[in-house]
This record gives sequence, structure tokens and C-alpha cells, in this order.
Amino acid sequence: MSATQSHRGVGSAVALPPLSNGPHRKRLGLVALIATFGGLLFGYDTGVINGALRPMTAELGLTPFTEGIVASSLVFAAAIGALSGGRISDGWGRRKTIILLAVLFFAGTLVCVFTPSVGVLVVGRVLLGLAVGGASAVVPVFLAEMAPFEIRGSLAGRNELMIVVGQLAAFVVNAIIGIVWGDVPGVWRIMLAVCALPAIALFFGMLRVPESPRWLVEKGRHDEALAVLRSVRSEDRALAELGEVENVAKEERESQQIGWRAVFSNKNLFRILLVGIGLGVAQQLTGINSIMYYGQTVLVESGFNESGALIANIAPGVIAVIGGVIALTLMDRIDRRKTFILGLALTTSCHLLIGFASMMLPVGNPIRPFVILFLVVAFVGSMQTFLNVAVWVYLSEVFPLHMRGFGTGVSIFFLWVVNGFLSLFFPSLVAGLGITGTFFLFAVVGALALVFVVKQVPETRGRTLEALEEDVTTGAIYLVHKNQG
Repeated sequence: MSATQSHRGVGSAVALPPLSNGPHRKRLGLVALIATFGGLLFGYDTGVINGALRPMTAELGLTPFTEGIVASSLVFAAAIGALSGGRISDGWGRRKTIILLAVLFFAGTLVCVFTPSVGVLVVGRVLLGLAVGGASAVVPVFLAEMAPFEIRGSLAGRNELMIVVGQLAAFVVNAIIGIVWGDVPGVWRIMLAVCALPAIALFFGMLRVPESPRWLVEKGRHDEALAVLRSVRSEDRALAELGEVENVAKEERESQQIGWRAVFSNKNLFRILLVGIGLGVAQQLTGINSIMYYGQTVLVESGFNESGALIANIAPGVIAVIGGVIALTLMDRIDRRKTFILGLALTTSCHLLIGFASMMLPVGNPIRPFVILFLVVAFVGSMQTFLNVAVWVYLSEVFPLHMRGFGTGVSIFFLWVVNGFLSLFFPSLVAGLGITGTFFLFAVVGALALVFVVKQVPETRGRTLEALEEDVTTGAIYLVHKNQG
């Protein structure tokens, strides 16, 4: 398929003028940069607990179970935030929803920083979780709807890159603050306070960003949609894309395939929803966020002392950013299915190696912590290069416009629920099974996830959102997948 064509339905093609350089490309890049501050906040707020948890435990007297509650409260709230954020963005708009999320980020940060007790801290973490979950559902959709299909993967994938940049920033800030002010009471409050800065930047930045043109078309605001497209496309491309979006929206209305109710009356829409849910759950069952939240705990368990683990914990954050950059270069060149399969094969192999290393190298062996650190870094690099970015991009593009917020929100809801249970029970899991049993368990789940991807996940790369929409609605996307398989 040429770069200027997109396949529709059973094979008809709609030609779009090729992309061109100019001020509109720079404008699109600026819009993407501002929106991805939501991803930066996502990353910082989920990553900061990694280094803040131990001094927080010392000051507030947390037990292993209450540690899990503090860490997982954000994650469970993120599940609700993803579900409600997707629905709100369908009705209220992507832009206004992201502005609301910026306010939630700021409010949650203030509550956590000035908390007098564990109970209030959990309330603050819940507010942050609602914001994190909403951002995880709305920002990738906004980017996918703003992007030309030729670069949709790399543009929408920037949000995931910003997530890991935020996590790395949290690890670095934690290490610096921990070393410089480690003896200061309440040092963890300083670590959390840093989050207020990108929240302010996101709020004021989004005030100057336009609404998604595809959402505007769905609401019948065609002139506004054209004005937005003209600001981020050449004139002929803007007119052509508007026409394609209008045609699909008209077909939806005529067939009455509109809204979340259509999902349960159309087996193809319901099936793609199950695919989205399964892919999100598979991503979390690799255990990636257990490493990002409890990396210091794993490294202490492997043999590092606390300060050494705090510094060594930066390494997975660095490799996550490097992997994210590589993933963006691959996103518009390699099929999504291939990246999923390769990623799951690599991460499952890393799980097995971590399990064997922890079993064969007893505690006290001087090379044990460094071998496990190397394998953890390899796991995070594999995950970020081939799975994380691709999964978030896939969820932002695979659902039809009328159910995009709902479908993305539901998929990410289940993603966060699984993430929450892992966050809640991971400390107890490591305490009960040790590193060996924990990572062998992750390996078994990874093998099952690999089978799911091979059998059930269809391809989405290289087609416009409108072409994908018709293929998903009619079931043609599964026929293509079957023929390719």
C-alpha cells in the first residue's frame, strides 16, 4: 500500500494528498508536546513512589500491607479515571477533559504533600490516580485523532515516551533528594511536590491547544473541525481528511452504529473490545509496573543496600527512555503484531533468566545483585522497545470513533485493575515466593499472553482511522488477520 492510500471496507481505496512540510507540521509537533505533559505526569506520579515509599514508611509507620495500599490506591483509582475519563471525553471533548485532569493532578499533589496521616495520603493518591487514569485513556486518543495516519504510531507513541521520561525523572529526583536531604524529616514530601510543576504547564498549555477534529465532526461542528485540520495539515490534505471523516460519521449515523450501546449489538465491535481488554491485561501481567513501583525493593532483595539500590534503580529508568526512543523509530515501520510477539518473547525470556539467576546465585554472592540488575534492565528495555509504546498506540487507534473513548477507557480500566492488584500484592508475593518464584510466575503468564496475541490480535498499522473503523465494524479486520496468519 502506498503512503498516500488507505484501504476501506472490502478493498475500495481513498486517496489522500501526501504529507508536506511547513508551519502546520511544527504546529502539530507543539500540540503533541503540550498534550504529552499528561504522560509526563502519569510517569512521575507512578514512579515517585519507588523512592518515596521507604522514608514514607519510616515516618508514617506503614506495614507491608499498608505500603501496598498506598501504592495501589493510585492504581485502582486510575482504573476508575480511565473509564470515566474516556466517557467524559466522548461527551465533553478531549481538550476540556485534559484540562480537568491537569487540575486533578495539581490538587492531588497538594493533598499528598501536606498530608497529616495515612488516610489523607490515600485520598491524595486517589485524586492522582483519577488524573493518571484519565490521562492514560484520553491523551493517546487525542494524539491519534490529531495525527496523519502515516505518522500516527510515532506521534501517539510520544505519550508513552513521556511516561517513561516522567518515571526516569522521578527516579533521578528521588536519588538526588534522597542523597542530599535524606536525613531531613518528611523528605518524601519534597519528592512528591515536584509533580506540581508539570501539572501547571499542562493546564496553561492545553488552554492554547485546539480540540480533536474527529471529535468535532462527530458532534456536527464541521467548520471548527476544518479550521483545526488546516492548522496542522496542508490545505488540500485538510479538505480530503475532513471529507473522509464526514463520510464515515454519516455511515455510522445511517446504520445506527453509534455509542457504547452499539458495542453490545455488533459482535465485531464486542470482539475488538475484548481484544483491547486482553492486550491491556497482558501488558500488565508482564509485571512491568511492579518493577517501576517496587524496583528498589527488588534490588534490596537481590543484595544491594538501600542507598545502592536507590542509585541502581536509575538504570531501568534510563533504559526505558532509550527503549521508548527506539520504539518511536520502529512504530511506523514494523507491524504492531510483530512488535507484540517479539516483545512478549523477550520479556518472558528475561523472567525465566531472573528466576534462574536468583535460584542459582545464593544471597551473599557478590555478583548476585549485579546479575539481577542487568536482567531487570534487559527486561525493562525489551518491554519498552516492543510492548509498552505499541500497546498504548494500538488502544488509541483500533476503536471506531463513536466508541473510541468508551473502548479505550474500558480496556485501560481493566489494565489498571490488574496493575492495582499486582501493586497491592507484589510486596507480599516477593515475601512469600521470593524473587525466584515471583518471576517464574510472570514467565508462565507471559507465555499465555504470547499465545493470545498470535491467535486474537489483528493488525492496525498503515491505515487511516476511518479505514480501520470500517474494517472493525464489518469484521474485515479479522479476515485480513486470518489470511496473514
